Amino acid sequence: MESNRSDLLHMILLFAVILGLAATLLRARLTHRTLKISSLKWEWLVILSVIPQILAFYVPSTGKYLPESILPVLQILSMFGLLVFGVINFLTPGFKALSLGLACNFLVILSNGGWMPISVETLKHMMPAHPEEYWTIGERLGLTKDRILLPAETHFVWLSDRFTLPPGLPQNIAFSLGDIFISIGAFFLLWSLSRKEDEKEKT
Repeated sequence: MESNRSDLLHMILLFAVILGLAATLLRARLTHRTLKISSLKWEWLVILSVIPQILAFYVPSTGKYLPESILPVLQILSMFGLLVFGVINFLTPGFKALSLGLACNFLVILSNGGWMPISVETLKHMMPAHPEEYWTIGERLGLTKDRILLPAETHFVWLSDRFTLPPGLPQNIAFSLGDIFISIGAFFLLWSLSRKEDEKEKT
């Protein structure tokens, strides 16, 4: 279930990318514009920052063998690298929202010991079939980057994984305010690819 949650979160972010790309292609076609990728700085920092997260949280064959004690450090360093990349490219379209989202996630993770907090109440919304006593406060949620914490003991609780999808869906997930901003930023980054040349020169 926890791995399904991570997969679904990536599906939401991927949906934002797909929606942005579709809107960009439609915009380019209707207005006879050409697509041009904005030049980014320090792209290597993204690869360097994302690889530890992938190995630790999204590849079970490696994640289950990593000592849990080093995961908070990996996550903080990874998020910091992504935030630096966002700030360096801050003037690129979409990166204001992307940077804000990364900053929100970095702040809540850093202030909660290197983990993204999630409450039992949120888990009940995600998986109502499980009784409340199924969850143990203070434990990591499966192989994810989340740790189950009481809201009263969570720093910046409003930045934690506290939002869920509408009820009635086959699967549900929890996501943070930072994730929302990151999705918005990804959409507008792709939308900007079909700007006119004179618009590009002004930014």
